[in-house]
Parts: sequence; C-alpha cells; structure tokens
Amino acid sequence: MGILSTPPASDLNPRSAASEFFGVVGTCACTTLVPSVIYALYFVCNEHSGGCPPPLTVLPIYAHNALTDPSWWRSLWDTQAFLVYLAWLAYNILAWWILPGDWVEGTQIRNGTKKRYKINAFSTLLLTLGIVTGTIVRGGPESFTWIYEHWIGLVTASVIYSFLQAIVLYVVSFREGSLLALGGNSESHIYNFWIGRELNPSICSFDLKSFFELRPGLIGWVLVDISMACEQAVRNGGTITDSMALVVLFQTAYVFDALYNEPAIFTTMDIVTDGFGFMLTVGDLAWVPFTYSLQARFLAFNPVNLGPIWTPLIFTLQAIGYWIFRASNSEKDGFRMGRNPKNLTFMTTERGSKLLISGWWGWLQHPNYLGDLIMTFSWCAATGLKSPIPYFQITYFLILLLHRQARDEEDCRKKYGRDWTIYTNLVPYRIFPYVY
Repeated sequence: MGILSTPPASDLNPRSAASEFFGVVGTCACTTLVPSVIYALYFVCNEHSGGCPPPLTVLPIYAHNALTDPSWWRSLWDTQAFLVYLAWLAYNILAWWILPGDWVEGTQIRNGTKKRYKINAFSTLLLTLGIVTGTIVRGGPESFTWIYEHWIGLVTASVIYSFLQAIVLYVVSFREGSLLALGGNSESHIYNFWIGRELNPSICSFDLKSFFELRPGLIGWVLVDISMACEQAVRNGGTITDSMALVVLFQTAYVFDALYNEPAIFTTMDIVTDGFGFMLTVGDLAWVPFTYSLQARFLAFNPVNLGPIWTPLIFTLQAIGYWIFRASNSEKDGFRMGRNPKNLTFMTTERGSKLLISGWWGWLQHPNYLGDLIMTFSWCAATGLKSPIPYFQITYFLILLLHRQARDEEDCRKKYGRDWTIYTNLVPYRIFPYVY
C-alpha cells in the first residue's frame, strides 16, 4: 500500500491519528486475523470434527501439515462457488436497481450535504425468499443444500472479493474531492485500508456502503441458514429439529427487522462515522453470512432436540431480547427524526445536540446492545451444550459491542466535553444495568 502518495490534509479532511484497534500493528493483524478466523471456525466445526474443537496439542500438528500441503490450499478454491458468488452480488445490484423503492435522506454530513438512499432491501429479501421457497417446494430440501456442500469455496470467494473491493475503494479514495472519514486519514496506508478512508463512496446514486451493509451479507445469512436446515432435513427423513427451527426463525426475524427498518441504518456509526474500508467490507460480505450462521451449520450435522421445556424458555429469552432491542431502537430513531410521542426527557449540550435521559435511554447508554446480546445468547443456547464452538458468537459479539461502546464514548467525550460528564452522571450504566 506504500506506493500511494498521501495528499496534504485539508480543513474538510483533517489528518487523523492511527489510534484505534491498537494502531498500525493491530489493524495489520486484524486484516489477516478476521479471514483466518472464518476459515478456522469451519475446520474446528465441521462434519469430520463432529462440531467439537480438537485437543490443543493436536492443533499445531494439524496446522503445520495443512499449511505445507499444496492440495490443502487448492481445496479452498471452488470455481463454481466463485462464479455463483459473483452472480449473487449481481442479483442484489439488479434488485436494487429494478425493484421500486422510496428515496430518503440521511443525516447531514460535515460538507453540509445529505445523501439520498433508495429503500428496497426488504423487497429484495421477500423476492429472494419467494424464489428459494419455490425451489424447495418443487425440488424438496435436497434442492437447496448446495450452499452447505460448497461452503469453503463460498468463504474463499467472499474473502477474495472483499480484498479486491477494499483495494479498489482505497485507491479510488485518493481522487480529488473525496470526503474522507475523520478516522481514516492517518499517515499509515495499512491503518487507513482497514478502517476505511472514504466516508461514502458511491457510483452516481448507488451508495456502496449502505448497499453492502444490508443486502448481500444479511440476505445471504438467511439463505445459508435455510440451506443448513435443508441439509439437516435430508439427513433426518425430511424434518428438522426444534433447535434448528428456533435458530432459523430467530436469525431470519433479526434480518427481517433490519431490512424492514432500513432507514434506521442511516443514523448508525457504520454509515455516519466509519469509512468504507476492509473492516466493513469483509465484515459485511464474509464475516456476517459465514460466522453468524455458525449455529445452523453446527446443527446441520449435529442435530439437537431441545424438548418441551427448553424450547419455550429459549423462545422467551429471544422475545425479551428482541423487545429491548426493538423498543429502544424505535425510541432512538423516532427521536432523531424529530418525533417524541412519549415526551421523553433530554438534555441539550452546549453544541446544541440533544441526549436522551429517560425511557430506555435513561436506563442505559446502550440498551439496544443489551437486547442484541440477549438475542445472540438465545441463538447459541438453542444448540445445547454438546460443544463450545456455537457459543463463539456471543463471545465475539460481547467483545465487539464493548469495543464499539468504548469508541462511541471516546468520540462523545471529545465532542461534548463537560456535558458528557453531566450525561454519564445521569445515565451511569453503559450496557449492563447496575454492572457496567
């Protein structure tokens, strides 16, 4: 990345420090580690391992044998999977273009403009599910096990495409007039490549960041889950277990919520603050569909029957998490859009910003994170206690949200100064009530 020249900073694009993710060394490690973890989860949780991690003493031997074997590297590549993956991306772009949808304005960005976004992600999801349902009804569950059978090739396709897209985005961000992310204009090309240099890269009216944030990865996650359920059904005489039904239901409902409430994403940190670099690209296209579906893939070859006691308990846990998540997000989004039907109390900072101090947001600084964590734990709990591997997601998600909360708090302290201290005295707990 050092071949690119770094233009001088401007008032609109000030120079930033390489301070997040432990700086240059941390972001370099993340660029390698994130794809590696996706592959590792497959190799420690597959049909041959039974979904259980191998003994720690075996891992170095296995890793050495695999990494020095050319046939192992060739097994990661699947030409058919790569072409299908490209076709999937093309299908999503075509659906964005053809399907009708309203155009909405996002929040004002620092150059004084507001981007306009086409809203039809939910329609794309419905169309896709209609096609998939028709395929399964006509051909039976065996007609939709292809994703399970070509799993590792699809992972490789998504990782390669993520790298290529991130490289192109980074090079293009050096064109004159690009609006950069405040955190992605450091002296380090490695750091900027990971964190994202350009804030809102677009092709005419086609906004790349919001498109990839919601469509190929999230809808793909649902298709992966359905394929895992079909694989289990083929092995199980045409039926699926109660645990698989819960996982597919919970995660599909999560995606439905995200896409149905598509305009809400335009006020999130990913869209408003972060640049579109490798972090978001590989997260959207590879990490989400191939790690968030870990529970469904585990159950495909390791069926779990929860029974009449655990099934309603886990369902109730999911319902509580969703209630907290949706109710708190609805309060926040409505307030940001200028609606305040519940007459929520807020404090006004010296900058003129308004911070909620009642309702869900008077209880916690991030009640939506708490709801997210409860839902994620319910997905993991549905797999039972046969293996710790399906619980990777709740561990990762906890780390992710704690890190995101820390990033948000640092930004707010810089932005609001002493007003932030007043706010945290009024709303002291960040994610977990009476704990943190």
